[in-house]
Amino acid sequence: MILSDLRDYLLEHRRAALLDMALKFDADPKALRGMLAVFERKGRIRRLNSEPACGNCHKCDPAAVELYEWIDRK
Repeated sequence: MILSDLRDYLLEHRRAALLDMALKFDADPKALRGMLAVFERKGRIRRLNSEPACGNCHKCDPAAVELYEWIDRK
């Protein structure tokens, strides 16, 4: 997988959980965070402040609630 694949995925889906992207690209979430950081530094995506709706019991995989959103530049 290369950065353009990740970019295209986020452009198509607009928002995605880290876990979803890891499953889609068969990649380690830690490796994806590094790739996503490139887009964050460029101002192309943002990490959304996502709190679990269930009450924050810490049983969910953190990657399942770590969301990223593509930012449109107009």
